Amino acid sequence: MERRADALPAAGPPDTVLGTTAQAFLERDDLDAGTLRSYGQTLRRLRLALGDEAPLGSVTAERVAQVFATAWGGAAPRTWNRHRAAVRSFAAWAALDDLAAGLDRRPEPPATTGQIPPELLERLWALPGLPLREHTLWRLLHESAAPVQAVLSLNVEDLDLDDRRARTGDTWVGWRSGTARLLPDLLAGRTRGPLFLGERRPGPARTPGPADLCPDTGRRRLSYERAEHLFKQLTRPLDPTGQGWTLRMLKPGS
Repeated sequence: MERRADALPAAGPPDTVLGTTAQAFLERDDLDAGTLRSYGQTLRRLRLALGDEAPLGSVTAERVAQVFATAWGGAAPRTWNRHRAAVRSFAAWAALDDLAAGLDRRPEPPATTGQIPPELLERLWALPGLPLREHTLWRLLHESAAPVQAVLSLNVEDLDLDDRRARTGDTWVGWRSGTARLLPDLLAGRTRGPLFLGERRPGPARTPGPADLCPDTGRRRLSYERAEHLFKQLTRPLDPTGQGWTLRMLKPGS
């Protein structure tokens, strides 16, 4: 994301206030769904803290640093750096001074993703009251070994149920019998829109783009953050450490 920010041309803002400039930045056609969601989360927090009508000249590195300290001061290094990269990208596009000048990049610990033991996996699939959406998502992640973002970006119309696969970008995500048994109930007659949906319809101020909104139900695409939070919460009773697992631990052989 930082390399993307450095390479972006300074296209210039269409207006002189934060709200409309941020909206124009997010409406570009060169952002994939995952990047758009990530940038949107960062800019939404800035807009809430500083106000949509804030003149761009008042959006300084010092004020951005204050927002970061309040919103993400205790966040993990990876989360902090992701939001920092989004601010740098926005500043470069809008031809602003470096808004991340007061934000040091935090060192990230090396990835040490473990693997859920087979006996605990069986207990996971049999959790009492396990919601269908979570069961399907977890099974698909385990059987496909695909990245979490790739699975969450799947759309109903991309599914090939007969061949147990779906197209995402330039690659295919495949699954086995466990997922195949669950998908028809999850679809419930839907033929288009995001495969995995959030619980509620978004409010008017938080309506996502058409690619992340189900045209049949009005619900938005399930976010990575929400899916990760639910997995950690629901797996705490199974985790010997009591902390709960991460979705990446569903990948076999990781």
